[in-house]
Amino acid sequence: MQKQDLTATHRRIKPYIHRTPVLTSRLLNEIAGAELYFKCENFQRMGAFKMRGAVNAVLQLSEEQKARGVVTHSSGNFAQALALAAQSIGVKAYIVMPQNAPQVKKDAVRSYGGEIIECASTPIAREERAAQVEQEKGAYFLHPSNDREVILGQGTAALELLEEQPDLAYLFSPVGGGGLIAGTALAAHYFGKDCQVIGGEPFGADDAYRSLLSGQLETNDTTHTIADGLRTQLGDINFPVIKEHVTRIIRVEEAEITAAMRLLWERLKVIIEPSSAVALAALLREKDEFKGQKIGVLLSGGNVDLKNLPF
Repeated sequence: MQKQDLTATHRRIKPYIHRTPVLTSRLLNEIAGAELYFKCENFQRMGAFKMRGAVNAVLQLSEEQKARGVVTHSSGNFAQALALAAQSIGVKAYIVMPQNAPQVKKDAVRSYGGEIIECASTPIAREERAAQVEQEKGAYFLHPSNDREVILGQGTAALELLEEQPDLAYLFSPVGGGGLIAGTALAAHYFGKDCQVIGGEPFGADDAYRSLLSGQLETNDTTHTIADGLRTQLGDINFPVIKEHVTRIIRVEEAEITAAMRLLWERLKVIIEPSSAVALAALLREKDEFKGQKIGVLLSGGNVDLKNLPF
């Protein structure tokens, strides 16, 4: 994935996405001891950065593939992103969702024209059901994070941030399936000026942290974290990018995620979901190391269940 791939991706998806704002807070700067720039993907269409990758992946399909539709498995943001991206381009979307996925997310997928196919709430059941739909409908399978076109799409958020703030020393990103941090790392490599990428990850789902240490893909036996968007694992397409271009991953406690989420609601006046708060939580956990630096923080999304707030 080269510099021109990211540039072409950004140009391609522009008509279908929002250029999200970059917010600052004097008080948060004081708390962190650094100069922070928050890229607010919670204001993206469907409420998260995943719209970028979904749109790019659908646009890159052939006319024949588009005519047969697309399928993915997701319990949340990518389900909504692919449904809306497909609707925007005039493509049928089949979304395999676990039975225990939040009703609010199922409702959103339906409102974007996606056809939901329910399955048991295990990773294997998701994959098997998606493969079945792929075979029965002839639909093209799109992985939520381990896909070249998805990764390039997600990288455009950091690309936009670096266009506005080209001299960032660090970029902080949450780590779940790896699509966002891999795209962010490519953007920092090609468009930053010695800009290092740091990942934030919950202790309860730390496969990326362990994968970087061992140099090979590790898995999660359990995913006990409030950051529901990060209960996924890296893949064989995004991991090589992460291994080459991500400096380190900082793990955070659940209480730190909740505290960072509350801080952003109260001080930045934005609604973000727990997964979004992980990047700031990681920065604040090790803030002495980053004192006085100019830092970008990716706020990945704002699709939070207001009936189930952690504070």
